[in-house]
Amino acid sequence: MANDDGAVLAHASAPGHGPPSPGRASLPALAATVLDAVGHTPLVRLRHLAPEGGAQVLVKLEGANPTGSYKDRMARAIIEGARRRGELAPGRRVVEFTGGSTGSSLAFVCAITGHPLSLVTSDAFSPEKLRTMRAFGADLTVVPSDGGLITPDLFVRMRAEVDRIVADEDAFWTDQFHNADALTGYAELGREILAQAPAVDVFCAAVGTAGMLAGVADVLHVAGPTRVVALEPASSPVLTTGVAGPHRVEGTATGIVPPLLRPGTHDDARAVDEDAARVLARRLAREEGVFVGTSAALNIAGALELALEAGPGRTVVTVAADTGLKYLAGDLFS
Repeated sequence: MANDDGAVLAHASAPGHGPPSPGRASLPALAATVLDAVGHTPLVRLRHLAPEGGAQVLVKLEGANPTGSYKDRMARAIIEGARRRGELAPGRRVVEFTGGSTGSSLAFVCAITGHPLSLVTSDAFSPEKLRTMRAFGADLTVVPSDGGLITPDLFVRMRAEVDRIVADEDAFWTDQFHNADALTGYAELGREILAQAPAVDVFCAAVGTAGMLAGVADVLHVAGPTRVVALEPASSPVLTTGVAGPHRVEGTATGIVPPLLRPGTHDDARAVDEDAARVLARRLAREEGVFVGTSAALNIAGALELALEAGPGRTVVTVAADTGLKYLAGDLFS
């Protein structure tokens, strides 16, 4: 429904989101643990930046998750899945290499479930993310980057540190690039979108592990004909040209075609200009009140292009992966 300034907010029809009682707001039920607070995030319509004569653009605000990122969904599903199958015994150490948000989310889940956590990361990623990992109690190994750039070689060196920790500590590697439990966590995101959106003609998102795009696409494809577009920074266009390169869009474009991006998951891929997305991040905050980081701005930049192509009467949906609060120490908003 529209509020006083014309913004539109759709509420999730998920557990705890039943129809409101007379005189009472519709709110999630009391959470038994903070893990139950993952999900049920708002979907908003862009009112000022959507192209005239184009499709409406809806953005899922995943910054409303407990650590401010959609990776909370993945981390919960991976840890719960491993524990359920007996692969992760109580008290066993967990390890992963991460650009930031996965690490923060795993640290959050491991803090609740009682697993010590080792994270391999880099100075290429925002200091806010590294501090968040430490705040939840994770042990960090910080691999130096090449001048702050995210390069394919950086992930190779981070992975080598993971192998060392697995061997030395008998740690459980969550293996986010191959772990299908991530799809379970992100399928719920897809179901929320279907419950909130009037229709989904196009869904687009940038890929890192591709778990979110794949998990949402599985749900959308079952529900009806939705065009799914994988996005990537034009500075590292592996999906569109096969060429990897350095970039600064955290959480995306690791230099490979991610294994979770299976054939049939997406209909096509599109490269989006990184500098334009960074400009858009500032405009989103000032003109829409949508406060997001670089990957979310890249997603929305792609959605705006696709909305112009789709035309009126259509709906394009994308995801704001996290919140701009994770990027204040850098130059994104300066």
